[in-house]
Amino acid sequence: MVVFMLFDALAPDVPSIIQAYSKHSDSITVEFSAVSGATSYILRAENERGFFSETVVPSSPGTVLNLSPYTNYTLSVMSVNSGGRSQPSIPVQAKTVIVAPALQCISPTNDTILVTWDPVDHAVLYSLTIIMQGSSSRLKLNTSQTNMTFTNLESGVTYCIKATAFDPEGIPGDDITICQITRPSVPGDVQVLPTLSRTLGLAVYWQAVRGADLYYAVSSTGQNCSAFKESSCIISPLNCSENHTVTVTAQNEAGPSSPSQPEEMLTYPCPPDSVQVGEVGVGNCSVTWAAVPWVDYYIAYVKRDDGAEEQCNTTSTTCYYNCHCSFIYLTTVFAYNGAGPSPPGPILNYTTVPCCPDNVSVSLISTETLEISWSAVRGAELYETVAADGPDSIHCSDTVPLCALSDLNCNSLYSVVIRPCSEISGCNNTCTAHTQETAPCTPEILNLTQVNSSAVQVLWRAPNRQANYTVKAVGSGSTISCVSSGTSCDITNLPCGASYEVKAYAATTAGQSLPSYSVALETGPCCPENLTVEQVTQSMTSVVWSPATGAQSYITSLTSPRGHAKCHTMDTHCLMGCITCGTNYSVSMEAISMTGHKSQCNYHGFASSSCCPTGVRLYGMANNTLRVYWRGSDSLYGYSADLFGTIANYTCSSALGSNSCDIQQVVCGQVYTAVVAPLTSQGSKVSFCPRRLYSGEILFYFILKGRVQT
Repeated sequence: MVVFMLFDALAPDVPSIIQAYSKHSDSITVEFSAVSGATSYILRAENERGFFSETVVPSSPGTVLNLSPYTNYTLSVMSVNSGGRSQPSIPVQAKTVIVAPALQCISPTNDTILVTWDPVDHAVLYSLTIIMQGSSSRLKLNTSQTNMTFTNLESGVTYCIKATAFDPEGIPGDDITICQITRPSVPGDVQVLPTLSRTLGLAVYWQAVRGADLYYAVSSTGQNCSAFKESSCIISPLNCSENHTVTVTAQNEAGPSSPSQPEEMLTYPCPPDSVQVGEVGVGNCSVTWAAVPWVDYYIAYVKRDDGAEEQCNTTSTTCYYNCHCSFIYLTTVFAYNGAGPSPPGPILNYTTVPCCPDNVSVSLISTETLEISWSAVRGAELYETVAADGPDSIHCSDTVPLCALSDLNCNSLYSVVIRPCSEISGCNNTCTAHTQETAPCTPEILNLTQVNSSAVQVLWRAPNRQANYTVKAVGSGSTISCVSSGTSCDITNLPCGASYEVKAYAATTAGQSLPSYSVALETGPCCPENLTVEQVTQSMTSVVWSPATGAQSYITSLTSPRGHAKCHTMDTHCLMGCITCGTNYSVSMEAISMTGHKSQCNYHGFASSSCCPTGVRLYGMANNTLRVYWRGSDSLYGYSADLFGTIANYTCSSALGSNSCDIQQVVCGQVYTAVVAPLTSQGSKVSFCPRRLYSGEILFYFILKGRVQT
């Protein structure tokens, strides 16, 4: 038992290293001889930089790991059992190889692979071998550069590339293998079709290519679709008026292929917007809209509310069509291109302005009021009537085709326009104006001037143009007028003693004005037709006249160079004293109305009788004859002497120029009254001379004595 224990505790023999080599840049493999009784081995590695490691391996060969590349190491081996480890073997020198290049591969095109790497320390040459997956053929290339491009490769195929770096001693370092697939080839036979679903889409079809995992269909609008190992996809939704240029790209982990040949597809146009309808002139309407891209032409459809239709085909953005007044037009615009028509644009409801009315009648129903009537207009909801006189205007708005414009300016030419209106389309401002002149302005009588007893001048003013004026004097039972185109005229042949209301009227072709305010006119009273002057006494006369129309009082005058007499009375007679005998008087009268109007009346002159003689004497003569003697002015027609008694009367007349006459056969003893009076032109005697009384005894005594009794 003791012997066994001593035997088991003995350390194994020292192994010997057969060879040491490096196949990898981080390890060295050591081959050594086996030692009997050893259960494991320890590989010791160290270098000059202080590195030291021991690696336990079960047998030969053994590998020391975690070494630095291209580094010299001193290697030794020890055997180990339960008794411990042996002494290190004789050391050997070995160097790790350089590292393999760190390859980076890309496939820039579908037939190339570009391999790049960073420079490897201490490497002077690189060897690359490329093998297509599934093929036994290979290509080996050496280079001192740090990149390599493999060309003429097949698309969509995986290639494996093995690379090794060589140090200056020509010892290869680590090798590395990396596999890279080339990009897929360009998809062919691309087709673009619109989808038939409710939502507009673009179906893209292509031919699948080898090695592609994913396909992208991209439109020029930026929209796209993709398919995983399928040969079609749908770009949706699409917009109207788009020109799609579609390319398809196949893709795998190497990247995308080049895009396919572009295929174009045009979507149907968008409906035109910003559509506007308006009238550019009478009966001519336009519809305009904003331009739509990718459009070949437009068609504007116009339908009238009575069923009539019209359409306009154009490549511009404006259409013109005939539009009659008083109608409603429904307008829509379609755009067209190779893909078809657009959806309908907005439907515009355009109502034209109502037509101008027919049968317009403008009449003057009073001096300053116009009545306008017309036929009702289709579609008109309101009528605006405007009457303009220069800058001034007056308006009337009503729903019926009748309007009265009042309080207009007189003697003015009004331009009357009727504008039918609707709430939607507004008013028709193109209707023709109708003219109508209002009645002339009323004249204003300024003054009445008496021209003579039967004529009055009337003066007025009125701001009228080319008017004729009529002035009427209206009295009880008669009307007298005068006419003028100026501002005055004379009313003639006015009767005396009459009262009138004077009014002036203006007249033009439009009609007659209102009458002016009336002015009272009173003509002078008439002169009495008959007037007689009778001398009552030697110094007093009686004047009698017939009543005069319009006269209330009278002033009668007797006028002579030797004096005058006058009386003022409301009667038709008066007595006037202070008359001088033997004098010629002019006879005149002023007839005065109750308002003070006067008429001067002249009559034939009046001659007062010769004065009664004075100093009458009786002289007795022979044969019972008496001579009457007197003193007096010369009478033009002589004198008459009268002797009035109780039994008989006696008369004698004197010759012209004589102042005495004889009375014969006088009866004595009687009482007599003697009167000597001048004779008138008619031979009559003046009746107012004084009488003298004589008795018969005295007369007889006088006769006997032959003396004159005074």
